[in-house]
Amino acid sequence: MATDLHTAALPPAAPGPARRGPARLAAGLVACLAALAGVLVLGVALGARSVPFDVVVDALVAYDPGVNDQVVVRELRVPRTLIGLAAGAALGLAGAVIQGVTRNPIADPGLLGVNAGAALAVVSAITLLGVSTPAGYVWFAFAGAALAATLVYGIGAVGRDGATPVRLVLVGAAVTAAATSLTTMMLLGDIETLDRYRFWVVGSLVGRDLGTLAAMAPFLAAGAVLALAVGRVLNVIALGDDVARGLGQRLGAARAAAALAVVLLCGAATAVAGPLVFVGLVVPHVARRVTGPDYRWILAYSAVLGPILLIAADVAGRLIARPGEIEAGLVAAFLGAPVMIALVRRAGPARL
Repeated sequence: MATDLHTAALPPAAPGPARRGPARLAAGLVACLAALAGVLVLGVALGARSVPFDVVVDALVAYDPGVNDQVVVRELRVPRTLIGLAAGAALGLAGAVIQGVTRNPIADPGLLGVNAGAALAVVSAITLLGVSTPAGYVWFAFAGAALAATLVYGIGAVGRDGATPVRLVLVGAAVTAAATSLTTMMLLGDIETLDRYRFWVVGSLVGRDLGTLAAMAPFLAAGAVLALAVGRVLNVIALGDDVARGLGQRLGAARAAAALAVVLLCGAATAVAGPLVFVGLVVPHVARRVTGPDYRWILAYSAVLGPILLIAADVAGRLIARPGEIEAGLVAAFLGAPVMIALVRRAGPARL
């Protein structure tokens, strides 16, 4: 049954990149992991402040809190690099899952209202409860993201056909519009809240501590395991609802599992790093160009390519605006937009 599903999951008529064998895909994944290791080194070694590489090494293996350069490396660069690793992997996986479950190639994690729900919860916490620190925002952001996605899936599942891709997209757009309207209304009426909110909303890895990441780690781990587990199911869903039902797939349970993975991954990543855009949209497309249509490989590649893009954007933001910095979310959008346009132009309108 498993072999049949895998073979059937590859749409025979869909144009796309040539299918590559498992050995070549595995070798490519190893190369991506090597690239990720290189980006991690750059994330720790480079920044607005020049630090000799031997001092960077000392900060990691023989930390002396009396040396300012070592404090910069150990207390600032290491945490933001690790957060970039976790958030990038989570958003890459979440983007691949949501594009697979909605069969929508331009879907991103914001489609299910995750970002809008998180933003509304953060603004509500600031306005109504006086929460003023990023550590306080995270739980509200996570809860808001989870509630929004649950609301979208709950409304989309009403009816005989259940939560079809079209329903999820439409309900997600409606919930996003409603949440965004409420958020804007509260921000326009409170300048102090707007000042606190604008730093969080741009998507920055600065000022996030490892305690926040540790708090979100169980959600990230559970979401990653669940996302990787639904890869075979996404292959079946890609064939269409009728064929998937004919193959014995329980679409309701499959979409619920996929939605739960998106909520856990995107909610936790948004809680840690803010509502980062483009990572979840562009990374699965890049992965798909390498792997072909098999979602098991798309998910694996997305989990590696996501942090490469996010950490590279963070490092670029530190270097191009010295002595200041540009937030990683802004740089990722700047880098991701031309990549996305190039992919769309190569694919042609028929595949969108």
